[in-house]
Amino acid sequence: MRDCTIDDARMARIYKRISQNVRRARKERNVSQLALALEMGYKAVGSVSLAELGVQNKHFNIEHLVKIAQILEVDISRFFDGIWDE
Repeated sequence: MRDCTIDDARMARIYKRISQNVRRARKERNVSQLALALEMGYKAVGSVSLAELGVQNKHFNIEHLVKIAQILEVDISRFFDGIWDE
């Protein structure tokens, strides 16, 4: 069996790549952070903004990614593009 250990620094880079991919898809669809947040059921932009920026240890979880993929009408796998390059 292979070692599946991912250190914190690598995980941070993976989260960053996912956030970049979400942001790119959102912008390509011309959807604001606020519009996305509201569609996801939030009352403010903070959760989406912080996750896209990767600050305060905030990131998108799988539920977020499923919702975002549905809202933006993109394949969820797109959010994982390039994570193995990290």
